Amino acid sequence: MLAIRAGSATVAEYAVPKVKDVPADFNATDLLERQVREDPGNALFGRQLSPGVWTDVSAREFHDDVVRLAKGLIHRGIEAGDSVAIMAPTRYEWTLLDFAIWYAGAVTVPIYETSSPSQVAWIVSDSDVKIVFAEKEQHEKVVDRAIAQEKLDGVRHLLTIEGTDLDELRKEGADVSDETVESRRSAANLDDVATIIYTSGTTGRPKGCELTHGNFSELSLQATTSLGNVVNKDASTVLFIPLAHVFARFISVLAVAGGVRVGHTSDIKQLVDDLGTFQPTFLLAVPRVFEKIYNAAMMKAEGDGKGKIFAKAADTAVAWSEAKEKGKVPFALGVKHTLFDKLVYSKLRARMGGHVTHAVSGGSPLGARLSHFFNGVGVHVLEGYGLTETTAPITVNTPDHSKIGTVGRPLPGCSVKIADDGEILGRGVCIFTSYRNRPELIEDSFTEDGWFRTGDVGSLDDEGFLTITGRQKEILVTDGGKNVSPAQLEDQIRSDAIVSQVVVVGDNRPFIGALITLDAETLPQWLQSRNIDPETPMSDLIVRDDIRSHIQSAVDSANETVSRAESIREFRLLDTDFTVESGHLTPSMKIKRPTIMDDFAEEVERLYAEAAAKR
Repeated sequence: MLAIRAGSATVAEYAVPKVKDVPADFNATDLLERQVREDPGNALFGRQLSPGVWTDVSAREFHDDVVRLAKGLIHRGIEAGDSVAIMAPTRYEWTLLDFAIWYAGAVTVPIYETSSPSQVAWIVSDSDVKIVFAEKEQHEKVVDRAIAQEKLDGVRHLLTIEGTDLDELRKEGADVSDETVESRRSAANLDDVATIIYTSGTTGRPKGCELTHGNFSELSLQATTSLGNVVNKDASTVLFIPLAHVFARFISVLAVAGGVRVGHTSDIKQLVDDLGTFQPTFLLAVPRVFEKIYNAAMMKAEGDGKGKIFAKAADTAVAWSEAKEKGKVPFALGVKHTLFDKLVYSKLRARMGGHVTHAVSGGSPLGARLSHFFNGVGVHVLEGYGLTETTAPITVNTPDHSKIGTVGRPLPGCSVKIADDGEILGRGVCIFTSYRNRPELIEDSFTEDGWFRTGDVGSLDDEGFLTITGRQKEILVTDGGKNVSPAQLEDQIRSDAIVSQVVVVGDNRPFIGALITLDAETLPQWLQSRNIDPETPMSDLIVRDDIRSHIQSAVDSANETVSRAESIREFRLLDTDFTVESGHLTPSMKIKRPTIMDDFAEEVERLYAEAAAKR
């Protein structure tokens, strides 16, 4: 039964009880053990050992290699509860090592492959890492530099994934018995720490979020009951977002729980080709990926002289999805939709491998129009919501219970509550236990009655669907006292084909403004189609009237969704972009607002000074 408690105007709390009983001595490794017991020949992974050719790895094969590596870790002196770090992009060996670390009774500490030596040093020292697995020599050098700079004597071994180190580890573990590994593997219970994930740090020094075996395993088992149509032994997916991030990491564990066949790729430029050969049934991505898929399709259509057809097809997909959600699709609209399915939608699905029926979106809000577009194309986007502290999803839209524009209902075993000030609170099997070495933060992170404070603002409808309206720390207050949530405006503008990133400004200012960057990938084709030299320097492009006019139209469209006081009055185009490498985006593509406001303070001042001069 769903427990609902109504507030004065909207639903204040929504809880979904557990649908599965999980024993207290269960841990994440039991998910793999169960797969080996029930269907040892089921392919849990596909490895691309040569371009376009995927080799299946069965549950039994994966398990046996996990055990061999776990033995090697034990031989190297890893004790139960020790921390072992992985610094690598998304790849098969990431998950292989993750489970090997757990089978050895240890704790996995992810490190983003883009991390600097100082960031690596902080994570390694704070979590007391004993062994670091780095993908290749360039990562090894970063770790070596971190160890030398901070004199991190606790790191005993630095092993590379590419090369012979893993083979050596397998050989070394030959003298460790199966019984020793089984004893280590089975010792952890639901309450024991499985991983320490350091928040990507949009503000301040990253905090080490301790997630338990229960957070991963129990949440996975509960989630499979709601996502059974998507996550099952007939399903497959290609992981390409960072496994160091909690979103992909949870899906990785969920896939093992559901027996899903998983492929990996870290080369986004090869993603379309990889999707074509792997042919997944569902995808996992952040909103920026969906925006890029849409914009690339639109730009290709324009380049082929079929821009108007694509625009009509997109409008039809959105209208069809909206009508279907309301329960009735008009006959004429259905006919148009069928026609465009043959002309446009089928080709777009083919670009994604031809078998994708669902996509899971998280990390930041996805615009309703884009959700309706993909739904109309035949790819049902299941948008969810969560944080590192909630082991990724606390709410998610499911195939049976979905409402576009929301982030879904709580997963079984989870509850969501809206505080009096609008903050979203969470409780349940997904909630973390503590921050590494930071007990003083826990008191501020939870209410007196045990609800986790997310820092986000939202509302619940009477069916339990959660809508995100902003983030408490990012709410802008103009000097006229108007509260403005920047995310809604930013998401709208960023969906434009030639826009890369948007940062809305206006805290303690007379009006709302925006810093906007252009997308270097889509811009050349857009320019060429308008007889503008694609080699034109960015500094010249941002002052062109035609480009400013195009961006103004995107801003105007976004302004239509808010009040006059919340609308963007002025914007500045920048001749550089915000990227992960520049330090302005997190690895999950979220903007680091404080960093941007510091680094581009002069641009913000210039925006308001020029606006004042006009008046």
